[in-house]
Amino acid sequence: AIGAIFSATDSVCTLQVLNQDETPLLYSLVFGEGVVNDATSVVLFNAIQNFDLVHIDAIIVFKFLSNFCYLFITSTFLGAFGGLLSAYIIKKLYFGRHSTDREVALMILMAYLTYMLAELLDLSGILTVFFCGIVMSHYTWHNVTESSRVTTKHSFATLSFIAETFLFLYVGMDALDIEKWKFVSGSPGKSVGVSSILIGLVLIGRAAFVFPLSFLSNLTKKSPDEKILFKQQITIWWAGLMRGAVSMALAYNQFTRSGHTQLRGNAIMITSTITVVLFSTVVFGLMTQPLVRLLLPHSAKHLSSILSSEPSTPKALSCPLLENGHGSEVEVGGQLIPRPSRLGMLLSKPTHTVHHYWRKFDDAFMRPVFGGRGFVPFVPGSPIEQDLHE
Repeated sequence: AIGAIFSATDSVCTLQVLNQDETPLLYSLVFGEGVVNDATSVVLFNAIQNFDLVHIDAIIVFKFLSNFCYLFITSTFLGAFGGLLSAYIIKKLYFGRHSTDREVALMILMAYLTYMLAELLDLSGILTVFFCGIVMSHYTWHNVTESSRVTTKHSFATLSFIAETFLFLYVGMDALDIEKWKFVSGSPGKSVGVSSILIGLVLIGRAAFVFPLSFLSNLTKKSPDEKILFKQQITIWWAGLMRGAVSMALAYNQFTRSGHTQLRGNAIMITSTITVVLFSTVVFGLMTQPLVRLLLPHSAKHLSSILSSEPSTPKALSCPLLENGHGSEVEVGGQLIPRPSRLGMLLSKPTHTVHHYWRKFDDAFMRPVFGGRGFVPFVPGSPIEQDLHE
């Protein structure tokens, strides 16, 4: 359980420093790991809770792996089903077609419904909501009116900011929880030792995961541009050192009952987790920008010219919720010409990869039923028709 608790990383700080256009491969690796890591950690933790791993044999290992795959797959399908259902309701049933309030409420309630169903079925709520958000960003969000898009984008951005602020305050208040610190006051050396061991294990475990897998990945790549450079491997290793609210939540779930404990060992684990989270967030977080500037000097220059993620034009509203909607700009003849981002270019001109075949399947079967941006015959009075007229 301790391994699952401290496997949840928080790579947001590194993503703020990296430039997607200059290092697309590195950015994709860090972002892809970050969005799936927390959900996978929760699923792994829930799978561990269902077994007594004191006496491990081949049967228990097989049941554990089966339970993990069951939780992961069913949670994913439940989230995708909720997202597709919301897209179908808005596109086909014309529910709240000309009512911004109803469209926004439907999107929020459908996402919340998938979370509640996941919890009732003992699945992973965070993984279900994650995939529901991906599907809704791909289909549902493009089926609503423009006013609903603006409202939805700002509403979710506001809720996200409030949630992040609350989590920071919650972790900070837990650091001042006198009850748990009293249990370890008699043996401060043990608490410091446990915290140091955990931080060391995080550093070693992260290195044991990143560098061997990067080496194996490079063996399968022929083009030098597709290989992960050693400096990029260090950046990936560093991006996964920070621990956040997910580790705190899992630690409280494992070592406390309703947030309280009367056992010294559990109190030491809680205070050690708080120490690891605060140390990694403050120390490693402050060192992220100088380290990236040293390893990737071109990417660090991006910090001084970060563009706002707010939609300022109707064109920016065509980007889904999981994108920032901005590419870079190139100066030609004294004028700034917008250049699409690498992600935008991939969406418009997919290569002959898995993404290419997915787009063909998506355009042929999924979008005609569930809607989405482009590739779908518009319906009179729908937002797609309004966009075409504009």
